[in-house]
Amino acid sequence: MNILVFDIETVPDIESGKKLYNLDGLEAEDAAELMFSHRRQETDGNSEFLRLHLHQIVAISVVLKTNDTLKVWSLGDVDADEKEIIHRFFEGIERYTPTIVSWNGSGFDLPVLHYRSLLHGVVAQRYWENGDDDQSFKWNNYLSRFHSRHTDLMDVLSGYMPTAKAPLDQIATILGFPGKMGMSGDKVWDCFVAGEIEAIRNYCETDVLNTYLVYLRYELIRGRLTENAYQDANDQVRDMLKSENKPHLKEFLDAWQG
Repeated sequence: MNILVFDIETVPDIESGKKLYNLDGLEAEDAAELMFSHRRQETDGNSEFLRLHLHQIVAISVVLKTNDTLKVWSLGDVDADEKEIIHRFFEGIERYTPTIVSWNGSGFDLPVLHYRSLLHGVVAQRYWENGDDDQSFKWNNYLSRFHSRHTDLMDVLSGYMPTAKAPLDQIATILGFPGKMGMSGDKVWDCFVAGEIEAIRNYCETDVLNTYLVYLRYELIRGRLTENAYQDANDQVRDMLKSENKPHLKEFLDAWQG
């Protein structure tokens, strides 16, 4: 079975914000602040987190596990535009038909991907399959919240109860994994403005590694992995991190072993 664990990072979609709120002529930072302000007004000051259709994807990181491969990377190169990044994500689903794994993918990552695919016209036939052309997708597809082709760990572990949901960082830390390591989602916009795309991609990769490690523990508790197989899978991750020889992955490995 192929496993594709994924995570996205986003910033305000300035172009859409300008269209919706008549912000033409403003610099990106000023337009973003007005978008945040509008959202605070909508939520009576409780949140400035933008509605999902106003997010622009700047990074998608994945862990791919096949029979003979384990790899972590960010899709596209540093200069890739949003359409290319999204295309590469759905191209991977088309190629491998994997089980896709996320943390809050149902509530955030996938809806954002839907809206951005709609905007860019990215075709993803395999992803949108619901059994009309492939009967095996009728009762297990990527779109149903309760099907396992997309396993949203936050949903599953909380029993689909909103009051029981937990942050990935805290669950990873409790389990002995590195967690955020100084970076968080609320810093992504500042990094983007500063042109630090590589830092965003590196952070996204560590998030997706945390998700994969939690997924392995989930596979253990539901009997899909034996204790020995679970330890072997963790060792495979360690070996992969060592072989990549990248500073942020070495930092992740050191934090995990510490």
